[in-house]
Amino acid sequence: MFPPGRPTPSYVRYLGQVLPAAAPGLLVIYSFKDVNRFSGSRGIRELLSAAVVALLHLWRRSMLLSIASGTLVYMFLIQRVF
Repeated sequence: MFPPGRPTPSYVRYLGQVLPAAAPGLLVIYSFKDVNRFSGSRGIRELLSAAVVALLHLWRRSMLLSIASGTLVYMFLIQRVF
């Protein structure tokens, strides 16, 4: 995509620096966008799943493990608990 021997454009280098940090932020916003605090489970499923993701990521530093585990916890809570 970029010819050899030419420098990488500055906007591509900038995106390479900011997008890895922006992706988890977008996932958090997307996860909580439809939570209604005044009806249903009031976001308990989402908060528990987010806590699992945060704790596993702090413990193991594996993004794949933490996101997959949070997804599994959320699906379990939807199907079996709430």
